[in-house]
Amino acid sequence: MPVRTCVVCRQKDAKRTLTRLVRTIDGVQVDPTGKLNGRGAYVCDDPACWERIVKTSILNRALKMNITDQD
Repeated sequence: MPVRTCVVCRQKDAKRTLTRLVRTIDGVQVDPTGKLNGRGAYVCDDPACWERIVKTSILNRALKMNITDQD
């Protein structure tokens, strides 16, 4: 089973237990299949990690883009 790292807390876990966010032409999308084309970043289910994504530029750096409030 592939192991990935949460971009926020840096905890390693199985790929299927993390949520993948993908940079697409339309902005950022959640990738439930883990197979969408595009640059991706993994986030664990900890609410604190999701709050840090909103408040900081961690996801901007991981996806190499500027994320707007609409995204």
